[in-house]
Amino acid sequence: MLRIYLWLYVCFLYAPIIVIGLFSFHSSASLVFPFEGFSLRWYQEIFANSTFQMSLWNSLIVATVSTLATTLLGASVALALIRIKGRAREVIAMICAAPIALPGLFLGIALLSGFAQIGLNRSLVTVSIAHTLYALPFFVATLRSRIDYFDGSLEEAARDLGASTWQSFRLITLPILRPSILGASMLVFALSFDELIITVFVSGNDSTLPMMVWSMMRRTVDPTINAASMVAFALSLAVILIAGASFWMQRRKQLKSRATSVEDEANDSANRAIAQSPQIVRPVQSVE
Repeated sequence: MLRIYLWLYVCFLYAPIIVIGLFSFHSSASLVFPFEGFSLRWYQEIFANSTFQMSLWNSLIVATVSTLATTLLGASVALALIRIKGRAREVIAMICAAPIALPGLFLGIALLSGFAQIGLNRSLVTVSIAHTLYALPFFVATLRSRIDYFDGSLEEAARDLGASTWQSFRLITLPILRPSILGASMLVFALSFDELIITVFVSGNDSTLPMMVWSMMRRTVDPTINAASMVAFALSLAVILIAGASFWMQRRKQLKSRATSVEDEANDSANRAIAQSPQIVRPVQSVE
């Protein structure tokens, strides 16, 4: 029964994506069944659209800049939380994660008012700043589990052995936090690439891909919307696959290195045992 429930949940979760992908290859402009045939005409039309090309490029720029900025700021917050002990860590972590509960509409209006107060014109710069502010709490919340179980004595042991602060960070802290940081960066890229509500308030004349799709839907239900949606989905999926492949290769390299070290230690132990074992010299029997 639980397996049936699991498969029903998976089908319910991915059914809209499957339907959008199916109609993105529909040869007809109709968005209803029966399905008449497969065609790439909608992808050809959307890639030939200069507005789509510019919107896609703007979304990639904003998502990349927001991911880099959020990773730098969020990693700094994570390092600070690691060094804070006691209940103060819980309070600060809760304060950092609280903006997740804020509605996007409220955050967009607040950012619009703030940019107007400082005289900053709306552009991709304001969109990148807004996306960084929006995604930073998600980044810190993703690192929370790794921060809570981080053993600070490892850094102290490294410094006791003569490592500098930079060496202990590069050789101890960063390798431990790297998988969580990469996973949080993937989440930030996906959030920034698909963000619409905040972008509507803080963007100027430069449009992103979600804004372009939204403006197309306001006019009419165009089949090219399905193709544009699948392109966005494919880019997000590519980021996940690349990150997953890097995790897998890194894990495989670590396991191989660990197996090699264990094998070397076993060989060394065997050699030492052979070297320390007493040599029994048997007398040579004379031949009569």
